[in-house]
Amino acid sequence: MNGKPKLDASSMRLPQNKMIELDSVAMQWDNHVALQNVSLSIDEGDFVAITGPNGGGKTTLLRLILRLIKPTSGKVIYRSGGTVVDNLEIGYLPQKNQIDSRFPITVEEVVKLGLMSQKKMSKQERSEQVNRTITLVGLENHAKRLIGELSGGQLQRTLLGRAIVSNPRVLVLDEPLSYVDKSFEARLYEIIAQLAQHTTIILVSHEMSRIATMANRHIIIDRTLHECSAEHHYVATECK
Repeated sequence: MNGKPKLDASSMRLPQNKMIELDSVAMQWDNHVALQNVSLSIDEGDFVAITGPNGGGKTTLLRLILRLIKPTSGKVIYRSGGTVVDNLEIGYLPQKNQIDSRFPITVEEVVKLGLMSQKKMSKQERSEQVNRTITLVGLENHAKRLIGELSGGQLQRTLLGRAIVSNPRVLVLDEPLSYVDKSFEARLYEIIAQLAQHTTIILVSHEMSRIATMANRHIIIDRTLHECSAEHHYVATECK
């Protein structure tokens, strides 16, 4: 991850092979319909920005994509090289409020968790990759600190490190700008733009911020799905 990436991440795309498909998915709890009749195909190399109103189903959609929950109806399909597979290498940056910062674990240990699936890496390779990633997110002076001692922005950067340390094929970002210090925001744009050159990215944001304009596809979720074809948009009414 060296060099200075361009912010226009959509200019460099991988071959278009389907990676994730949602086929007529619906999600309902008791009498509450969170999502209904959602169909979506995400190709290798896509940078998909997802927005929508609070309560519109953005987080539910992400949890379905990650297979953390099963849909009430419909199915979620993963593909690799055109073949249906059980799993994909996915890095996930959750919202900070989903993390218990009282847990006694250091920055270094959190980032290292992102390498749990990398069975063939040696101890030295793991250590080097973790150190590179911690430096990338600007936390080299905080590697040994407990996460409970961090600011909100530092914790967000720690979780980003965990999500990207394995160089996953798919990166899922849930409100990545939340709590991030302004001093790191520009660096975050650069990191994500560079990752987008070789990673499929799914980004959820409550509004179309600068980071979302880097995407090549824009999805609006409000129980149902609408894909926006406007060249630039910030609210649903600007979609075509």
